[in-house]
Amino acid sequence: MSSAEAQAPELLVLVGPMGAGKTSIGRRVAKATGLRFVDTDKAIAQGHGPIPAIFADHGEAQFRVWEREAVAEALAAGGVISLGGGAVLAPETRALLRTVPVVLLTVSPEAVAVRIAGEGRPLLHGEEDPVQRWSRIYAERRALYEEVADAHFDTSRVPMSRVAEQVVEWMRGRA
Repeated sequence: MSSAEAQAPELLVLVGPMGAGKTSIGRRVAKATGLRFVDTDKAIAQGHGPIPAIFADHGEAQFRVWEREAVAEALAAGGVISLGGGAVLAPETRALLRTVPVVLLTVSPEAVAVRIAGEGRPLLHGEEDPVQRWSRIYAERRALYEEVADAHFDTSRVPMSRVAEQVVEWMRGRA
C-alpha cells in the first residue's frame, strides 16, 4: 500500500498561535480523514459560556483549569483536535502532547493582522496594538509549541485548503 493510500492515525492535535488557522484546517483535516473534530476553545465555551465572559467573570486562571480538562478529555476521545493558543502553557498538557502526533501551525504577523481583526480574543484587548500584542504572546509561547510539535506548517501565504491537504499527507506518511 502506498503512503497516499495509508490510513491516517486516529488522533492529531493542532497547536499554534491565535489566528494560525487551527480550527479551519482542523475541520478540513477531520473531513478528509473521517475523524471527528474538536476545538477545545469551543468545548470550553459550550460548557462554561463565551471565552471573553469567562475571562471577565472568572479570570484567565480558571479558564486555564477548564482548558486543561477540555484538552485531556479531547485527547482521550481521539479525532482531530484544535487547541487554543495558550493550551501549551500547562506542563500537564505538554506532557500529554508529547505522547501524540502534534502539528504546529504558524502564521506571520502580517497575515494574522487580517485574521484577528475585531474578534473576541480577550488576550488581545488593551491599549497595545493587537498585532504587537499577538507578536509578543507568540514569542513567549513559541518554544513551547516547538517542544511538542512533530511537524510544522506555515499558513501565512498558503490557502487553508492546501495546508489541510499537506497535513493529511503528513498524517498518512506516519501511518
